[in-house]
Amino acid sequence: MMSRMTADAPASPSDLAPALGHDLADRRLAILRHIAAGHSISQAAREAGVSYKAAWQALDVLTNLAGCALVERSVGGAGGGGARITAAGQSLLAMADALEQARAQVLQRFGGPAGVSSAAPGLGLGLRTSMRNLWPCRVGALQAQGAQVRVWMLPDGGGDAPGIAARITAESAQLLGLAPGLPVMALCKATAVQVLPVAPLAGAQGLANAWPAKVQRLARAEGDGPREVVARLPWGGSGVGYAAQQAQGEPWTLRTGRKVWLSVPESAVVLAVAD
Repeated sequence: MMSRMTADAPASPSDLAPALGHDLADRRLAILRHIAAGHSISQAAREAGVSYKAAWQALDVLTNLAGCALVERSVGGAGGGGARITAAGQSLLAMADALEQARAQVLQRFGGPAGVSSAAPGLGLGLRTSMRNLWPCRVGALQAQGAQVRVWMLPDGGGDAPGIAARITAESAQLLGLAPGLPVMALCKATAVQVLPVAPLAGAQGLANAWPAKVQRLARAEGDGPREVVARLPWGGSGVGYAAQQAQGEPWTLRTGRKVWLSVPESAVVLAVAD
């Protein structure tokens, strides 16, 4: 039986549908379009404004989502090698074009400008995730640090509240098209959020966010394990995390209304952008 990952494997629209969650907003389909036009991955990377490595990362993600090969690469020969889009890749682009046309028609019907994302105000409504912490933000600044990028985000409605920092790869920052002012969603698992009785010492938590908060709800304590806490954050949102029953070797009391601190490693914060 032929593997679904081979170039000649048939691909139905339902097979390709998972890859359609990625449109021009994160450049993956844009890279595929450039390959279809220029038959070169390196040229596609240049035209999309990303590195060669990021272009390959985009193709890997799309291929995994589609479940079949979208691009075939040829090596050597009179033309020096190149890349061609497969039949499945052509089908994926045709489906993406049809969806974009339908989206533009819906936006026009309801008074929204075609070509401008209307998803920013409700960016999280289309997300289904196990992560319980979802915070709408806008990118404030990007700081390159070697192969990584530190993304500083300003929570919606935050005013002078402390921001949220995330640490991602340079390729991911390129593919997401991150830039100051871009609406994004910051997400993290509740199990990555540590609830503390006092502010962590600088550097004690490594590269971590630290925000003051006020306890809203407490789960019932079970044995000696950590206790789930829902706390109000400075920008008006809530955060879910876990508090150990002892801090620095001493027991401490949790109660509704108590001031606490939430600590989240920068590497545990995930970013999402609207399609």
